[in-house]
Amino acid sequence: MLMCGVSCQVHLTNKKPTQASITKVKQFEGSTSFVRRSQWMLEQLRQVNGIDPNRDSAEFDLLFENAFDQWVASTASEKCTFFQILHHTCQRYLTDRKPEFINCQSKIMGGNSILHSAADSVTSAVQKASQALNERGERLGRAEEKTEDMKNSAQQFAETAHKLAMKHKC
Repeated sequence: MLMCGVSCQVHLTNKKPTQASITKVKQFEGSTSFVRRSQWMLEQLRQVNGIDPNRDSAEFDLLFENAFDQWVASTASEKCTFFQILHHTCQRYLTDRKPEFINCQSKIMGGNSILHSAADSVTSAVQKASQALNERGERLGRAEEKTEDMKNSAQQFAETAHKLAMKHKC
């Protein structure tokens, strides 16, 4: 469950086919819990309106098949994060009809989004881990070769020692 401050959630199921829903929640002053206000399936979303791309505002509108709803995130930053997650989720899980994102800052639609930054850092971490594993594999390979050489040398030494013992025994 992904959350945007105190006002909105995108929920994905693990069941096949994946179902995504958008839930509007509210946190009342002095409370730590959230109360569910309304919920829609992601497929019902038709438009995301950031209201003003030139102003940092926590307000936005969502237009669904049969409903128009005004929303307020906790902060403008959380609204931006929610938009990025929502856009990514729509791109990934909606095949037929994707909602229109209007009056949104360009960084939400791609480029330097938190999702791309996260993906880049994960990719970098995977590449580093892969390189470390390859280096470790090479070191293990060299250690195995040295172990095999030592085993062969020890075997030859044992055979030579046995021959010498037999020779001097007589």
